[in-house]
Amino acid sequence: MTTERFPLLTRIEDPADLRRLSLPELKRLAAELRQFILETVARTGGHLASNLGAVELTLALHYVYDTPYDRLVWDVGHQTYGHKILTGRRDRMATLRQLGGLSGFPKREESPYDTFGTGHSSTSISAALGMAVAARARGEKRQCVAVIGDGAMSAGMAFEALNHAGDLDGIDLTVILNDNEMSISPPVGALTQIFARLLSGEPYNTARRVGETVLSAAPPIKALARRVEEHVKGMISPPGTLFEEFGFHYYGPIDGHDLDVLVPTLANIRKLGGLRFVHVVTKKGRGYKLAEADPVLYHGVSRFDHARGLEPTKGTRPTYTQIFGDWICDMAARDPRLIGITPAMREGSGLVRFAQEYPERYFDVGIAEQHALTFAAGLACEGFKPVVAIYSTFLQRAYDQLIHDIALQKLPVVFAIDRGGLVGADGPTHHGAFDLSFLACVPNLVVMAPADENECRRMLTTAFLHDGPAAVRYPRGHGPGIPVDPGLEPLPIGKAELLRQGRRIALLALGSMVAPALEVGERLDATVVNLRFVKPLDETTIRAVAATHEVLVTLEENAVIGGAGSEIARISQTLETPPRLLRLGLPDRFVEHGEHGQLLHLLELDVDGILAAIERFDDGDA
Repeated sequence: MTTERFPLLTRIEDPADLRRLSLPELKRLAAELRQFILETVARTGGHLASNLGAVELTLALHYVYDTPYDRLVWDVGHQTYGHKILTGRRDRMATLRQLGGLSGFPKREESPYDTFGTGHSSTSISAALGMAVAARARGEKRQCVAVIGDGAMSAGMAFEALNHAGDLDGIDLTVILNDNEMSISPPVGALTQIFARLLSGEPYNTARRVGETVLSAAPPIKALARRVEEHVKGMISPPGTLFEEFGFHYYGPIDGHDLDVLVPTLANIRKLGGLRFVHVVTKKGRGYKLAEADPVLYHGVSRFDHARGLEPTKGTRPTYTQIFGDWICDMAARDPRLIGITPAMREGSGLVRFAQEYPERYFDVGIAEQHALTFAAGLACEGFKPVVAIYSTFLQRAYDQLIHDIALQKLPVVFAIDRGGLVGADGPTHHGAFDLSFLACVPNLVVMAPADENECRRMLTTAFLHDGPAAVRYPRGHGPGIPVDPGLEPLPIGKAELLRQGRRIALLALGSMVAPALEVGERLDATVVNLRFVKPLDETTIRAVAATHEVLVTLEENAVIGGAGSEIARISQTLETPPRLLRLGLPDRFVEHGEHGQLLHLLELDVDGILAAIERFDDGDA
């Protein structure tokens, strides 16, 4: 980074430096910051379109508010790269999402400006409200601000927080809605800009406070006046009516790229007390035409040449996500009862083609994982066959619904669980580290993990044909390259597969660990079993292998506590002469971000690491 190319940005070490700039300088800084984000993400990969869209909003927030004393809580974190750059981490941005480098999300251990760690959506209002209540309890005058996207507002948790906030007295809380999809409001015009500034200004709010004081002696008249105010604001700015009903004073919509409007409006709002809801409209990909034209494609990117833009991938092997996407279309053609459901992850879960070919059978329920599962349960009650496509880390948010609404009632819902295991650069908030543990303990649920692409397709068919709930858990990215049979043939439920017969040592592997287990088995002349099913486990095969080998090694890309290895330990201990057991999996800690291969190597879950762990164990050192 050179002073010549970024003369203003190189002067900003923290937001205090930012606040010394004039408004014209702030506008020039916005251009520099946007270019720096573009070049950084092109080198490291990461979330691009959303961060480009939040440049002016980020600058205005740090310019107006006294961060970090004033608490700024970002939702999800897809829009926080500018925030990181302005808060002392500019020179470390080259390490973004890399092993030992900056996280792609807010992280409390990383900076005092990251007031709340996030990776999952729709938590910001709840967290900021908690901070606001804490400030009230201590008598502090700090401001608490939640920045939430319009997509995140589709989650019930956001509305739970709004509802709670409206029931509290003496709370200073500002919610900034960053509406970057134009999904709530019509295009912002001059009238709404003027209206927002008037409503946030001192004359209007002084009159409102005086009116509340005068009318407090006549509650019915005060209530009527409040209703009149809400409806007048609703006529000029319709989205505000909903938030006014929650007890928030609504301001907006405001052009989130116009610093001449954004800064003075936020400055006015900062002086006000109570609950404030500020509606800011931004454009994803702002300033980079390719991202503006296709913000979905440029939402999350790998390293690329920003001068040329993203190019089609040259790989020929399909990913597990693509395997699922093809399977659901093929199965839908066979069975009209199939319904596809996703909680706002159409592209990520491989449902684009299905949504196009079967629009009447495709449902994106928004960022509402709990609703997604109970909605599926309701469909299943009426004879349909729902398939819920969901990331492992997001399924955690709907665990109660999985147990009580689906498993307890033995409803035939298929869970296509993507991103099982380590996901790489997104780190601990997105690793699918716990699903096998929290699924295996649920009665009535069949749980399986494919070793390759063809097995994934067959397992999905098995789950769909099963008369009860079933989950297929597969990793991010490519499999080992096994050709896929276009048929729709199921597997026998609860039956493992003996892949290699060896001696002394037996490797019992699951899913992504089968391929390295085979390589280790060749080197050690060990037996290799593809478990296939976590529930029900193939106890017959496990007992037979345990009875004929000195050492059992279980391998899974899941938390070692509570995973398949734990149940195999229980089974083996029932034998008259149990073998020695080594359980390998993810350790009892949150695994940081980094490239997938690097993480497996550090955790000794690659071929060399597995060999070293077995050698230590076999020598009696572990």
